[in-house]
Amino acid sequence: MTGSKAVEERADHNASFLNALLDSLSVGVVACDAAGGLVVMNRALREVYGLPATSDLPTDYATAIGRFLYDSDNKPLPWRSAPLMRACAGEYVRDTDIFIAVPGHRNRTFSVTAQPIVTPDGRRTGAVAVSHEVTAVRRVERFRACHEAVELALKSAASIADATPSVLQAVVTTLGWSAAELYLVDEITGQLHTVGHWNGTAMDIEDFFGHTPVKGAGATGRVWKTGQPFWIREIGEATMLRSPFERERVEICLRSGIHSVLAVPVSDGRSLLGVLTCYAGAAEHHEDMLTVLLDGVAAQIGIFVALRRAEELSRQLGRMQDDFISLVGHELRTPLTAITAYAGMLADDYSEDDEGRAMVQSIERNAAELQTIVATLLDLAGLDSGHLNLNIRRVDLTTIIAECEAASHHHDVRFHTDMPDAVTIDGDPDRLRQVVQDLLDNAAKYSPGGSDVHVSLETDGQMAELCVSDEGIGTPRDERERVFDRFYRGSNVRHHGTNGSGLGLSRARTIVHLHGGTIQLLDNEPTGTVAVVRLPHEQDAALTVRRL
Repeated sequence: MTGSKAVEERADHNASFLNALLDSLSVGVVACDAAGGLVVMNRALREVYGLPATSDLPTDYATAIGRFLYDSDNKPLPWRSAPLMRACAGEYVRDTDIFIAVPGHRNRTFSVTAQPIVTPDGRRTGAVAVSHEVTAVRRVERFRACHEAVELALKSAASIADATPSVLQAVVTTLGWSAAELYLVDEITGQLHTVGHWNGTAMDIEDFFGHTPVKGAGATGRVWKTGQPFWIREIGEATMLRSPFERERVEICLRSGIHSVLAVPVSDGRSLLGVLTCYAGAAEHHEDMLTVLLDGVAAQIGIFVALRRAEELSRQLGRMQDDFISLVGHELRTPLTAITAYAGMLADDYSEDDEGRAMVQSIERNAAELQTIVATLLDLAGLDSGHLNLNIRRVDLTTIIAECEAASHHHDVRFHTDMPDAVTIDGDPDRLRQVVQDLLDNAAKYSPGGSDVHVSLETDGQMAELCVSDEGIGTPRDERERVFDRFYRGSNVRHHGTNGSGLGLSRARTIVHLHGGTIQLLDNEPTGTVAVVRLPHEQDAALTVRRL
């Protein structure tokens, strides 16, 4: 064997060994000569581009390969700006993300490092680039960003219809998919209807969006029926879609370039509220990961929808309650006035010791209590609706508290006061008097005979604080907010046998809030309740001032 032939065989052997080594790598390797012509591309990278494993490299690589390249912003990446070409020009490229989108293949993200090939004497003879796939890593990062974008869109929207475009845009952008559509179950009809969609491509949407789902048919309809996610990896090969409706939807998807479909349920944790359906232009393979992402997004949407529906139901119930109270109040006022008046006249016809007089007086007394309840109900309805406004002026809280204490007729408890000479605030004196009187009456009503009720008033210059402390039965901790609701009475009060309408604290809270203040109930150790009212010294200048 001549020396030159041995060298050739050794070179061939080394080349074969190098090619085998490169083809065994899971990372993609590509190299070019000094003129930028491709000379090496290993098997892993050929598979990414859909090229045969052993064929010659394309000479028109800018068209054959470069047209599939996109930068990290998903914009087309010119071949001259590809990492390999930048390295061929002498640049060292480190960990640059590129996006490869080959039609018919799943979209993939790669982190690329490239550098020039330089001889010992400093001549550039080409360049080499190494790519490793980071699709899953980047997708997780985008998933996190997607959840944040969805949360922001929901927080800033007044309704799910307003939020849907931004929510779906975040989902489609994160997935790198083509489109998405959100459906909700109508509360009245129980039917599934579209709320909105987002189209991230230039596909024809004339007959794609807005169709009426069929329960149990297609991806959306199957999720509607089962409440479980449904995945179609390659819609053209989905043999389970056999019905005429399903075949029609398949044809529409294929005409629009759709290959994969993933639909997930939107729920509040108990009942199905809707379906989120997403469409991809390439076959997808990360079913578990995508399902987790969309399940999370669907959960965010479900919570939002459930809260908005609960808020709307609360508003409707509130309006119905106000209407009912107003109707009943007006309808009861006239007959109660007549009953009270006639009972008083009848009582005058009986002697002091007559049994009939006692019965008539009982009628008169109970009718008067009903009148008080009706008047309080109408008062509350007027305050809540804004029909009754505050008559704001400078008032002295010390004087109001002293007057209320003097007017109290609870001789079985002892009142103790600790107040400055004067504490002036902007307020409605009549309304504030109602608050103080209700608090004093409550403290006395639920306290044992002979106990003490302490009333204190102090100020920090910005807020005046009134505290009414009793030694009574107290208020269960988990009911302290509910006792401010109309008609609600604490569970211990109901079993205590003390009469009451459950309206006093409700009216007190309404009046305090209209003054820009707060009211709360606290424990009074070892037993009893402390009612704390905080009121600002000065009202907002924008507060409407009008005499009731």
